[in-house]
Amino acid sequence: MKKIRVAIIGQGRSGRDIHGAYLSQDTKRFTIVAVVDPIRERRERAAIEYGCNVYRDHRALLKRTDLDLIVNATPSMLHVPVSLECLRAGFNVLCEKPLASKTQDVDALIAASQKANKVLAIFQQSRFAPYFRQVRKVIDSGVLGDIVQVSIAFNGFSRRYDWQTLTEFMGGSLLNTGPHPLDQALQLFGTDRMPDVKCYLRNANSYGNAEDHVMLILSGEGRPLIDLEISSCCAYPCYTYNVYGTRGGLKGSTAAMEWRYYDAKDAPKMRLHRKPISKPDGTPSYCVDSLTWHQRSWKVPVKKGDLFSAMSGQYYSMVYRTLTTGAALEITPEQVRQQIAVIQECHRQNPHIWRS
Repeated sequence: MKKIRVAIIGQGRSGRDIHGAYLSQDTKRFTIVAVVDPIRERRERAAIEYGCNVYRDHRALLKRTDLDLIVNATPSMLHVPVSLECLRAGFNVLCEKPLASKTQDVDALIAASQKANKVLAIFQQSRFAPYFRQVRKVIDSGVLGDIVQVSIAFNGFSRRYDWQTLTEFMGGSLLNTGPHPLDQALQLFGTDRMPDVKCYLRNANSYGNAEDHVMLILSGEGRPLIDLEISSCCAYPCYTYNVYGTRGGLKGSTAAMEWRYYDAKDAPKMRLHRKPISKPDGTPSYCVDSLTWHQRSWKVPVKKGDLFSAMSGQYYSMVYRTLTTGAALEITPEQVRQQIAVIQECHRQNPHIWRS
């Protein structure tokens, strides 16, 4: 089995606690050979934890000839310039989310990837979340009928005070949390066209100037209406999905869900009444529809503490297949471009927070 030699740029919460934590366990397929971080203590810790070379500046990596993959886990505002340098130097790149804040930057990254004939992957591991896969499975089965609306909420309560609350550092809930549920929402909407976007942003609880409360509505003819909430102002945390269909619906969370539907073949035949409806005794009646409902339920097959690792494992399995067999990425830069286009439009609509 080919072992992929990986360098990680950044040893913050993402670089160490997500990528480093996973890759250091998947030793049959990956080996961490280098780490970059400007903070000396982080470099020293990485040398001990991974037994790898360490560098203060990522440009030192670009002189190496033995790397199969560079993971860009730098702060958000460095994702584009650092990824561009690595691609132009001839390296495969896996960039953390958010990939960018503007579509023109995504286009530049895609062009650099194609010119160098190198892989550009974006760490949107929530596409592989078992709860989202279950939502798609139920919708794709057709039992809910035509999907009219999907409501997604990724809400909790927090008063953040770190760099990710600042617009100058590409902070805010849309660029921090948003790439996960928005990627899922766009999969349900369809990636073949740009949705109509309506977005409301507010800075409420955070100590920075970026938004921490988001209401986003995606719409399009022949597509489900999708509303997405991402808030740090919800005292009753909820990570939920609610799907409305013409023959049933689904509700659930990241841990469990249930859905109910009726079978059209068994439903009573109906006809439109233009005159007032009456009971057999002649008194007024409301519409009555005797449907037989079928109820189903599901629970996530992964323990809560293992959920993040499971998603990372699925994601890195995809990357491994791409690097070793040339298999196409399931999560493409072009799909992520649509996501960034939506976020860019949200920012345009809220100049009180985001100024071009």
